[in-house]
Amino acid sequence: MPHDAPSAPMSAPPSHGPDLNPNDLLRTTVDPAPPAGVTIRQVRAICTAPAGINLVVVRVDTSEPGLYGLGCATFAYRAHAVKDVAERYLDPLLRGRDVHRIEDLFRIMMANAYWRNGPIQNNAISGVDMALWDIKGKMAGMPVYQLLGGKCREAAAVYRHADGGSPGEVLDNVLGYMAQGIRHVRCQMGGYGGKSARDLAPAGAQPGIYFDPQGYARDVVALFDHVREKAGDGVELLHDIHERLAPMEAVRLAKALEPHRLFFLEDPLPPEQPEWFRILRNQAAVPLAMGELFNNPVEWRALVAERLIDYIRVHISQVGGITPARKLAAFCEQFEVRTAWHGPGDVSPVGHAANLHLDLAAPNFGIQEWAGFNEQTREVFPGCPELRGGYAYVREAPGLGVDLDEAKAALYPPDEGVTAWTQTRLPDGSPAWP
Repeated sequence: MPHDAPSAPMSAPPSHGPDLNPNDLLRTTVDPAPPAGVTIRQVRAICTAPAGINLVVVRVDTSEPGLYGLGCATFAYRAHAVKDVAERYLDPLLRGRDVHRIEDLFRIMMANAYWRNGPIQNNAISGVDMALWDIKGKMAGMPVYQLLGGKCREAAAVYRHADGGSPGEVLDNVLGYMAQGIRHVRCQMGGYGGKSARDLAPAGAQPGIYFDPQGYARDVVALFDHVREKAGDGVELLHDIHERLAPMEAVRLAKALEPHRLFFLEDPLPPEQPEWFRILRNQAAVPLAMGELFNNPVEWRALVAERLIDYIRVHISQVGGITPARKLAAFCEQFEVRTAWHGPGDVSPVGHAANLHLDLAAPNFGIQEWAGFNEQTREVFPGCPELRGGYAYVREAPGLGVDLDEAKAALYPPDEGVTAWTQTRLPDGSPAWP
């Protein structure tokens, strides 16, 4: 629409939502009252893959020379779509606005597209939201955790991932982590869902990543029998079902793992089956963690309020950043539910730092997933959080403490290929949740 097109009156909201003629509703600009202080000058996104995993980081530049913030917007499998939302839509929306109004800007960004809480939009919003917290910390001369109320602890206890092709290989990795001072280890065998089941498929079955749910469930019990017997009780063990079992099979597996006193069992059910949590809770005394696939913080509300889970598994950029995550943590505190923010390789160091600042300030912190950084990632992101023993530490610097070297980031362009591991199939060739 031309910039000089007549605009609809802003005082009367539409009575029929988006079904009205868009020409009666759209305005290309809304001129807010001039802010008194520092304003947003530009929003842009940087895509990079120094560890072979696509990362997206949003940079918000301000009217103050040299003052900028960084935020994680990583949706590894739709990286360029997130970049497009940040630069094509959020940048013009936010230019000239007051950097201090984080809550106000979060709500403006969330509402501006009318439809909300999708993963692409939420990640783009997260990039801006985290960057604004980073800026506020820099302006205050404080780490972000100070803005959240200060430390409840000096560092965040972490868990690492131990995988292998056999119980013996997994055990070796568990013992290796224990020797490094790690006291929490997630055990998987053959990745998520166990070994390939391609040889069980019928003739003409479609290509994909095959797995056998029944064989996986049997193998997991044998795995934990072996690891707990050999590693002893001096290590906390975790496991991720990754929503790959039918609900009743997940209940059966949880009951079978009760004797091993898991720290938690992760994503036992898909987001589409929340009612099954009541059955699972009544059948198995196993701590439950849920939610890395959720997009909206409200998706945890019933599970938390009814005390059906023990830990929230939140990919912070997926829900929109620090602003919604800190509210969710405070809500969970009322029900003795703890945080376990998602921390895999497809979270940038900026996102890991955001996780840790929340960990330090939250009374109900539980555990932090830790993927670690390779040397290339550390070069691209100066100021990465550090792992020492079983704890992760943020850099004691204003803001989130992580920077981005864009010249080095450009040396590691993102992967443009089609994602393979999510093309999962059951033994008969049927498509399945990854």
